[in-house]
Amino acid sequence: MTRFRLWMMAALAALGSVLLATPVAADDIAATSRSVVRVVTIAIVDQEVVGFGHGSGFAVGPNRIVTNAHVVELAQQYPDNVVIGVVPSEGSKSYQARVVAIDSKRDLALLEITGARIPPATLYSGTLDDSVGLVSLGYPGNVDVASAQSAADYIKPLSPVRSEGSLSATRSVSGVNVLLHTASISRGNSGGPVLDHCGRVLGVNSAITRGEEGDANFAFAIAESEVAAFLNQAKQPFAAVSNPCMSLEARMSADQAADRAAAEAADAARREAASKDQLAHEQAIEQAHADAQRGSENVIAIAALLLVLGALAVGGGGMLYQRGKQREAVWAASGGGVLMLAAIIVFLLRPSDKPMLPKGYDVPVATPSAAASEHPLGKMVCKFVPERSRVTVSSAADVNLNWGQDGCMNDRTQYADDNGKWTRVLVPGDEQTVSVLEFDPATRTYVNYRYFLSATQMDAVRKLRAQIPLKQCSADAGARAQLGTQQQSVRAALPPNYSEKLVYSCSAAP
Repeated sequence: MTRFRLWMMAALAALGSVLLATPVAADDIAATSRSVVRVVTIAIVDQEVVGFGHGSGFAVGPNRIVTNAHVVELAQQYPDNVVIGVVPSEGSKSYQARVVAIDSKRDLALLEITGARIPPATLYSGTLDDSVGLVSLGYPGNVDVASAQSAADYIKPLSPVRSEGSLSATRSVSGVNVLLHTASISRGNSGGPVLDHCGRVLGVNSAITRGEEGDANFAFAIAESEVAAFLNQAKQPFAAVSNPCMSLEARMSADQAADRAAAEAADAARREAASKDQLAHEQAIEQAHADAQRGSENVIAIAALLLVLGALAVGGGGMLYQRGKQREAVWAASGGGVLMLAAIIVFLLRPSDKPMLPKGYDVPVATPSAAASEHPLGKMVCKFVPERSRVTVSSAADVNLNWGQDGCMNDRTQYADDNGKWTRVLVPGDEQTVSVLEFDPATRTYVNYRYFLSATQMDAVRKLRAQIPLKQCSADAGARAQLGTQQQSVRAALPPNYSEKLVYSCSAAP
């Protein structure tokens, strides 16, 4: 091994003590900037450094990097005298790389590093609109010249520089599809990605025009279709999406409008239900009044009948007395008196013609049971709902769920009760994405809120997650309640806005 190679490896290893201090903005471009790297090459002849160059690149796999072929062509030509280094945009280490595949016609190369897991970028395979806005990420050399203090600054993890422009045209140059755009780039941007505003890769910066006598400068980027073809030929898996870009603001605005519409519909339904209840209430009262009045009138009629019968009996007793039938007269008069007394008693004890209604009388309305959400729903297929979602770089495939007793998902993951819904915060150890999962048994709606975090943010969240002891489903209500409380501390550490929102509608599996 040459002294140069030893020096280069020592320089890369020395970065173990260099920490990234630059915060990353919470937006789609910042999320993709985690995938962008600096590609460094150093050449030596007779133990003397004779060349130093650098470009940009981006990860398409945890340890696979795309860059321009011309950035690493010297390493291909002189493998014993040129070392390639890859410097991530965040973290504390840099890595030595080797060329896995190269295509000089397309000006693309695929590098491999060992010992790193860089968040991969996602390619956009959809149709590009004319004059679409785009963003370039990379490490322009003129910025390095102005800011670097020593050679070590070129292998220090730093956030990439972004510049914005628009798509000017598409061209075919020597049979290769390229994008012509107006984002400002310079030497050093070669191999860096050109993105749409959702952070998907549209192309790979490759060259710039030379402005003369006031001519405008334009940049050329190898189109995504060429990048995809190159990766397929290299048998390198990669992520690609074709859905249009929807801004976070537009998604949240649509959600607010939907929430308002739902609230208005619910309010209208409540008013309609209240109106029906009021009508039923009034009808019930009216019917009660009629029944009470009818009952009172019936009793009065009975009292009147008894009174008449009593009077007739007394009158009959008088007639019997005049005829000398004193004994019969006494019995008739006594019976008439009893009937008249009974008529008076019945009249006095007659029911009121006003109904006696219980206080707060109303028509009962059925309400859902709060315990219904605790019941198992079994196996379900959850279909992706694009009109309610915001997806930038993730797969939108359907999800299979098995909802068990007391918030047990898929027989292994315990969810916490959250005001009738069930939530779980997933903090993986091998990627820089936190998912807040939410399931509503009442509507069978499953939502995945995804947060793309920096390495520093992930370290902080993982420390909080390590303090949650419940790792699997539990029948202990106290443990489930504690899970909900502990998850709140993790959610408080997340950015105020999510990066993606994936909504699914679930139904019983066939």
